[in-house]
Amino acid sequence: MDEDRFGFFYEEELKNVVQKFERMKKNNENYFFDVIEFETIIDYYIDNNNSNRAYEAAILASEQHPNSVSIQLRKARVLLDKGRAVEALRILKRLENIEPGNHEIYVAKGTALGILGDIQGAKKMFDFALTLDSDDPGNILFSITSVLQNLNYYEYLIPYLKKLIGLEPDFSAHLYDLAYAYEKTEDFDNSISFYLTYLEEEPFSDSAWYNLGIIYNKQEKYEKALEAYDYALAVNSQNTFAIFNKGNILCNLDKYDEAIPVYHEYLENEPESFEAMAYLAECYEKTGDLTLARKYFQEAIELAPEYADPWFGLGIIELESDNADDSLIFLRKAVRLDDENPEIWHVLGKAHYAKGEKKAALRCFREALKLDVYFNEVWIDLGRIILKDGFMNKALPYLEKAYRIIGDIPGINYLLASYYLHFGFTDKAMRHLTLALEIDKDLFREFDEIFPSEILTRKVRRLLENYNVM
Repeated sequence: MDEDRFGFFYEEELKNVVQKFERMKKNNENYFFDVIEFETIIDYYIDNNNSNRAYEAAILASEQHPNSVSIQLRKARVLLDKGRAVEALRILKRLENIEPGNHEIYVAKGTALGILGDIQGAKKMFDFALTLDSDDPGNILFSITSVLQNLNYYEYLIPYLKKLIGLEPDFSAHLYDLAYAYEKTEDFDNSISFYLTYLEEEPFSDSAWYNLGIIYNKQEKYEKALEAYDYALAVNSQNTFAIFNKGNILCNLDKYDEAIPVYHEYLENEPESFEAMAYLAECYEKTGDLTLARKYFQEAIELAPEYADPWFGLGIIELESDNADDSLIFLRKAVRLDDENPEIWHVLGKAHYAKGEKKAALRCFREALKLDVYFNEVWIDLGRIILKDGFMNKALPYLEKAYRIIGDIPGINYLLASYYLHFGFTDKAMRHLTLALEIDKDLFREFDEIFPSEILTRKVRRLLENYNVM
């Protein structure tokens, strides 16, 4: 039995004193407890995340022992747990005058200042606490790092963690904490380095492998991310987060056949996940199994009817199956649920166009571009419609005005270049075509349909040859 875990109290004595306090509260009575008993009661409730009971005990303890520094310090800690930093600071400033060499007071003051957003003031208190004589600087550093972790001050946490690792090099958990801190500050190279060092000592940590997978994914190192997730799952096959992320990477890599069983595995563990249901449906849609795609989109809708993605997915399926009427029903529902998604507006525009509703299609494309002016597929479709359906005279003033507002976006420059060439304004066309090629010359191949050979002058051809796009 760990007899030191709760100060001077054995487990049985701890149980008895807590029960005595609970009995007092239940009977609305008032018992006397000595300082050590109150310390134990308050610490017990703090350790069990019962801040309300800890506060009640601290208030009563303060009344019975108003001159006890340890009781007042615990009261301050309880106030900090409840986010009442200003009240805690008042207590701590008094205690500072009574016991100026007590490092716990300065750690608590630093905590209060950190809660109030004064990280420099907090750091000053923490650093001062470390200068005070102590038989256990590692314990002070551990308290400081715990506070900074809880307050998400990861940038300031890192130096203290390094000091702690220097004092306790055999305690591998510090390496994990340091790797995580670097991850939160987006210093991914250092984060990976420390996770790998940690995994050399703790190779069966599925959380470390999982975090590595997240970082590799952010760095677009997808094969390494998949490998890390596989290691996480080898250690813990029930790590549903790793399963879900693995499926997402495979889906994003267009490995739909491989993603499908992964999503099924995830849904076995999380059958109510409407997001995974929709992603699985999308994989079936991409592999051409429209029956199963419809099935899982419908199931996702049953689980979460206000979730736009499955409505959107059904709209795409019906549009690609030449069922424009049904497609519009699903896409209109999707855009009502998520009217800030440019992709939905884009496909809704395509559905309107498939129905011959050209003005409605153009309105949808404009909505998509308002949300994402760099959405090149919309610019391409917009250009095709304007040319094919003879809207150039009406569209040119609109595009010129849009260009003055949004500036040098490749899509609008390619469109203006094409239209100016159609109208015979070669100099203006050359200017916009040059701008577009400078920004993204590879995109020209997507727009070549609106640059038929009969409108290309010798000057324009030479320009395109110089950019190696002809």
